[in-house]
Amino acid sequence: MTDSRSAVPRHVSQFKRTGPEWIREATKLYPAGVAAICAMVDGQPVGFVATSFTVGISFEPPLVLFAVQNSSRTWPLLRDRQHLGVSALAADQMPAVYQLASRSRDRFAGLSIAQTDTGALFIDGAALWLECHVETSTPAGDHEVVILHVEGAASGEPRTPLIQHGPRLWTLAEPLQR
Repeated sequence: MTDSRSAVPRHVSQFKRTGPEWIREATKLYPAGVAAICAMVDGQPVGFVATSFTVGISFEPPLVLFAVQNSSRTWPLLRDRQHLGVSALAADQMPAVYQLASRSRDRFAGLSIAQTDTGALFIDGAALWLECHVETSTPAGDHEVVILHVEGAASGEPRTPLIQHGPRLWTLAEPLQR
């Protein structure tokens, strides 16, 4: 009987493991979802963009996750909210991403937003909206991994989602045929 496994490809045998830059470079090779995490805090809209948003990590119970940098000044304002609005941003919302990520201007100026009676805040025009609460969070190096329990979901017309791949934002191409 012969072993059907091939030898380790050359590029796999040449892993680079020097400093934090190698993982930063590696993660540029795989896309992740882009979502706005928002809520009303003391009557003011507060939010930030997560470029590591993942849906479907559990269906029962319904869970999603994202990671946030420990240096975030916004997450501490949101982490204890009873309800968070997650807006999975659509392909035409690239300008909103840069605005919501800004540290120097009003993140919500000119954006159309909607608020639930629970304080969750949503960005109009997103591909998907989820009302969530924090299920758990775990320190993970220079980030915190946050798992959200989805309490409700909504979507409008089908919209192409926005993704981050490498240092840029992208849209998805047409689906492949089986």
